[in-house]
Amino acid sequence: MITKLAWRNLWFKPLNTLLSIILLTSSVAIITVLILLEKQFEEKFTKNLDGIDLVMGAQGSPLQLILSSIYQVDAPTGNISFDSAKVWMQNPMVGKAIPLAFGDNYKGFKILGTTTDYFNHFDIKLSKGKQFAHNFEVVVGSEIAQKLNLQLGDEFFGSHGDAEEGEVHDHYAYKVVGITKPTGKVVDNLILCNIPSVWQMHHQGHENPEHGEEGHIHEVGDEHEHHNAADLTIDEPSMEITSVLLQMRNPMAKLTWQRIIPQNTKMQAASPAIEINRLFTLFGVGIEALRYLAYGIMLISGISIFIALFNTLKERKNEFALLRVNGAKRRQLLWLVLMESLLLCSIGFIFGTILGRVALLLISKSSEADFKLSFNPYEFIWNKEGWLFVVTLLVGIIAALLPAIKAYTLNISKTLANA
Repeated sequence: MITKLAWRNLWFKPLNTLLSIILLTSSVAIITVLILLEKQFEEKFTKNLDGIDLVMGAQGSPLQLILSSIYQVDAPTGNISFDSAKVWMQNPMVGKAIPLAFGDNYKGFKILGTTTDYFNHFDIKLSKGKQFAHNFEVVVGSEIAQKLNLQLGDEFFGSHGDAEEGEVHDHYAYKVVGITKPTGKVVDNLILCNIPSVWQMHHQGHENPEHGEEGHIHEVGDEHEHHNAADLTIDEPSMEITSVLLQMRNPMAKLTWQRIIPQNTKMQAASPAIEINRLFTLFGVGIEALRYLAYGIMLISGISIFIALFNTLKERKNEFALLRVNGAKRRQLLWLVLMESLLLCSIGFIFGTILGRVALLLISKSSEADFKLSFNPYEFIWNKEGWLFVVTLLVGIIAALLPAIKAYTLNISKTLANA
């Protein structure tokens, strides 16, 4: 009875009600997006570290080196000599060293040259096929295989650089020999091959002056003239790579190598932990500012609810007095006003939660197109979102408290006498 009456009273002045709902929905939506984005962003970045202590590469921005080598969301800082890098890779302090070489992409997805150690370190399993064994054999990430409908035996040409519109290298065709299982990591959006493939594509491939205009899938059996795909090996004296992922045996080496390597070589050694913490700090400042903005909007919505209830209370004094005459108790009037506010807050929270997830879905589509980084809008973080619900209801209770007390202390005889 009280709930039904409260619901009808809410729409006594629909414009006031809609304004309060819109303000609450906006604040809850912003906070919901921030909660999900912060958690998933941090999870995705920490998950891909997987015991990488240092990244060695060309001198430049350390953060750029980390983002390009581990997360593939930035351009590399440049190339380094494989012979020079090998001296440090074979150092007794190094437990594991995984060389990487970038150069091409296929329809916007990066082609990464590496070794089979990359599979072992990041625990990459194959759903179909095998690991690459020869030049221009590739293992395709699960997301790419699904989006581009790539199958075992398919062949395609890579485009130069990171941009899909880059010059197409049609002198060598990459052949799909394996497809990975979904991992939730960067590898799902990578095409993996050996390092000589990347080097041979860019150096020996220039002997062929004819280039196509756009990359395409080249099915098995189609006529295509290949160069000898086994020309180069990783031991070529002029071989260059982009970076090396290092896992150190000695904890002190993590600190000392960051100083020693740039002092003695043209390379640098960047710590993923330090650089990602710095990124999270910068990211956190923006999140904190938006969170304050959202709570500010929620406070304004609370004031809006208070004004709406307080103003309607004056117009509904006679209604409350008649309810008392017909047997309603004081606490029922108190609960009626509180219920109206709580219903408003519950509606705002539900709509805000839905709107927040729609917004995250749009953010995910945009970031996936630009950075191959997606977010899950359907995840619920019960502890944080539960507290958000409590805070939303608390705002409603505080906003309705004074009008509810006024209704509780209503003088029946005086109200009816003045009616």
